[in-house]
Amino acid sequence: MATTRVEERRTPAPLLNATQMERYSRQLILEEVGIEGQSRLLRAKVLIIGAGGLGSPVALYLAAAGVGTIGIVDGDHVDLTNMHRQILHTMPAVGQPKTESARRTLEALNPDVTVVPYQTVLTSANAMEILEPYDVVVNGSDNFPTRYLVNDACVLLRKPLVDASILKWEGQATTFLPGQGCYRCLFPTPPPPGAVPSCAEGGILGALCGFMGARQALEVLKILLGAGETLAGRLLIFDALEGTTRVVRWSRNPQCPVCGDAPTIHALIDYEQFCGMPAHDRQAAGVGTPIPEVTPGEAQEMLVRGGVQLIDVREPWEHEEAHIPGCRLIPMGEVPARLREIDPDAPAIVYCRSGGRSGKVVSMLRGAGYGKALNLKGGILAWVNAQLPTE
Repeated sequence: MATTRVEERRTPAPLLNATQMERYSRQLILEEVGIEGQSRLLRAKVLIIGAGGLGSPVALYLAAAGVGTIGIVDGDHVDLTNMHRQILHTMPAVGQPKTESARRTLEALNPDVTVVPYQTVLTSANAMEILEPYDVVVNGSDNFPTRYLVNDACVLLRKPLVDASILKWEGQATTFLPGQGCYRCLFPTPPPPGAVPSCAEGGILGALCGFMGARQALEVLKILLGAGETLAGRLLIFDALEGTTRVVRWSRNPQCPVCGDAPTIHALIDYEQFCGMPAHDRQAAGVGTPIPEVTPGEAQEMLVRGGVQLIDVREPWEHEEAHIPGCRLIPMGEVPARLREIDPDAPAIVYCRSGGRSGKVVSMLRGAGYGKALNLKGGILAWVNAQLPTE
């Protein structure tokens, strides 16, 4: 007698559990997201270079949106000067590794998210291995060697790269998709050393970081969801002071040495040598010798005693606005050619606006045998804050 076997039918597991349906309910309503799109976000992997001004809002919005794996590369530690713009971090985290601070914040925000911390400086030796597992890479670095490094690694690995930069009151953003051009197509060569100040030298408004970081997060989500139009082939320029936005179109360069028709770069190179400048991230990670500094009060006492050289390394227009009495103006770019104007045997206090440029000059002077060169901590801003005399 024949028997009939009844196959057991299993009900498929839901794509989202009940908690996720509630958590992402406002996103799920969007026709470009829905259940399938949210499930795609939860499976996605995004790598963020830098847990600073840009990386903070990017990471927070991607974690809140439910991007399942977020890698964060940063070799720095949380500092008090980060607090006004790097909203991933809180006061109890000061002195701690930024990646660990970021991990705690993001996992507290959304337990669906796995944070992979890379407490290291990105280099040519480790970039390919770190970037390889991720679907999209976000550049939040603040120096040109790292920018070119991340770009070249993304081209070689065929990874989408969402890029942005910020300084003072202006932000720029664009997206590089595989086969549609890269950072070198837009900026073939880096600027001369010292031509573009860092945020520590030029300043930055915290809210601008949030604005541009949110734009980067939007670009990532559109890439992962396959929705809308990205900024590929377009450079968005935002002037926060004037409240204006303009878009400049750019195209892939067929002669690009990395992504062109006949590329000449097939492996990562020495990007500090290529850019002619160090990666600031490396210095922030604690590598190198600390720069000798004096506070405004200590500097004033030395000047009163006499026998001290006072060097202003800002630009002439900055010097004209306000300067410390008795200083000699030698703009930063002119220091190497005017070394003979500085006595190597006498103490030299070097200052700029906030201590960034002068710190580099002091480092250079010490390397050239000027062992008594000192940086004015906080620059002329700290001097004015201490209510010491200016002209």
